[in-house]
Amino acid sequence: MPLSNKQVQHLARLARLSVTDDNVDITRKQLDSIFVLITQMQAADTTGIEPMSHPQELADRLREDAVTETDCRTTFQAIAPQAEDGLYLVPKVIE
Repeated sequence: MPLSNKQVQHLARLARLSVTDDNVDITRKQLDSIFVLITQMQAADTTGIEPMSHPQELADRLREDAVTETDCRTTFQAIAPQAEDGLYLVPKVIE
């Protein structure tokens, strides 16, 4: 279903895209080519094919969740301009 220039301008406004009058024809042709591709993809017979979350069967590499860094909080808070009860104190920036 080819789009009209008016429909392209309407879609651009809804998507908050700036499409000038000079670019409407180019944008319409690009959208029409995308719709042709979608139509071709919908014509493919996919009966009996399970949906996949990824095109390749990949396994996650899981590792043990272990602490590898030492606790340096007291060292860092000792050099901070202001800290209290384990928290850094910063100036208020939003009123």
